[in-house]
Amino acid sequence: MRLPRMRNVMAWTLVVVLLIVVALLGVRIAGLSSLPELQPWHRLVPQELDVDQLDAADWQAYLAAEAALFERLERELVEPVTQAGTARYSRYASDSPVYPGNLPHDWNRSFILPPQGEVRGVVVLLHGLTDSPYSLRHIAQHLSAQGLLAVVPRMPGHGSVPAALTDARWEQWLAATRLAVREARRQVPDAPLYLLGYSNGGALALRYSLAALEDERLAMPRQLVLISPMIGVTSYARYAGLAALPAVLPAFAKSAWMNVLPEFNPFKYNSFPVQAARQTYELTSEVQRAFDAAETSGRLQRLPPVLAFQSLADSTVSTPAVVRQLFERLPDNGSELVVFDINRSRAASSLLRADMSDLLEALLPSARRNYDLTVVGVAADQGREVEARRVASGSQQVEHQALGVEYPSQLFSLSHVALPFPPGDPLYGSDPVAGESYGVSLGTLAPRGEHGVLVVGLDSLQRATSNPFYDYLQQRIDQRLR
Repeated sequence: MRLPRMRNVMAWTLVVVLLIVVALLGVRIAGLSSLPELQPWHRLVPQELDVDQLDAADWQAYLAAEAALFERLERELVEPVTQAGTARYSRYASDSPVYPGNLPHDWNRSFILPPQGEVRGVVVLLHGLTDSPYSLRHIAQHLSAQGLLAVVPRMPGHGSVPAALTDARWEQWLAATRLAVREARRQVPDAPLYLLGYSNGGALALRYSLAALEDERLAMPRQLVLISPMIGVTSYARYAGLAALPAVLPAFAKSAWMNVLPEFNPFKYNSFPVQAARQTYELTSEVQRAFDAAETSGRLQRLPPVLAFQSLADSTVSTPAVVRQLFERLPDNGSELVVFDINRSRAASSLLRADMSDLLEALLPSARRNYDLTVVGVAADQGREVEARRVASGSQQVEHQALGVEYPSQLFSLSHVALPFPPGDPLYGSDPVAGESYGVSLGTLAPRGEHGVLVVGLDSLQRATSNPFYDYLQQRIDQRLR
């Protein structure tokens, strides 16, 4: 009697699960009506090199494939869009002010900056998801001036059209990382090698280094520098693939997208496909699996030191994950976490949510750690004056360093996207320098009006896009990459 009863229970459970899935898919399909119509750049999927091809290629072969990709986009996308005249302020219309081909430099492509003066090392810089090499241009230029060869690859699926991310896989990004390191070592075979990763690039830098612990053919970096590293993402990303299931039917093609927005940023996608969210989940999960394996085998003790910069307020990656799933797992190897705190000045503190106001103490209470911890924030009883409060590994003694800057009164926090950009950045900076223009100054936008008027949410336009403490970030990187 028990076996038939169990079968009945299992059958009914399966029916209930299927009904829930169908209901959720129905809600998903119903919600597609709120998304704008897909444009050519949401449909054209250019072909990128696969993992085997990337592993067999050298830097020049990758540049050639990249050039062919952009030539195809020019022929099959840019020319028709320009002729149609329906996208006057799009990066895909050649007569638009944000068309990359009209700008001082097209930072969507891979580049190498030679060192100025004597070569003292080489650094590979890995950009983030939906981004392009532009996001690391300032750091690359600075490190080049400091005597480091800077290798900055464009990750497959990036810098071209948002639809490219519907086909890109994290394994391709990791293969592109290996390719860039091979080129770095080819050009600078003996001097120190460094890896610097921003957001998704941070996860790639970690995964590469964990792989190098067990594969002697992979060059091991001396130091890792991670900016807003993608260590943990929202739980939705785990099931994001289900949300795209209706896209197998042409009538529901929009279900492959989490948002569909105008593409007015010349060096970053505004639209975001479901597949990209799924790939971030798979990559972060792979990093944790690699950590587990390295820990079990004892190889983790040989991981190079990590210097990471993280905004306490980050709606893209989990700050608690950076602390608990990365730094609390690292060996005692001289690593350091730098956290940019929210604005706790008297004028701003009354507007803070209680959970955000208490997050720093809850996440990083006074304790002895096996890594250095630095918090950059408003000094107590000093108005808006900012200081760096550092606690060395194994200590609870706080060292205070005044930075000689104030927390901007109009800024209540930094953000995931702000950290690698100085205030003078022409695209994202709050105070862009004169003489260099990229068609739009996103960091100076201050839109006002009624709710529901703009196609882009006000929350995205009001997000901090540059780092008022960028000089401090740069100084700390310099100290590590000597």
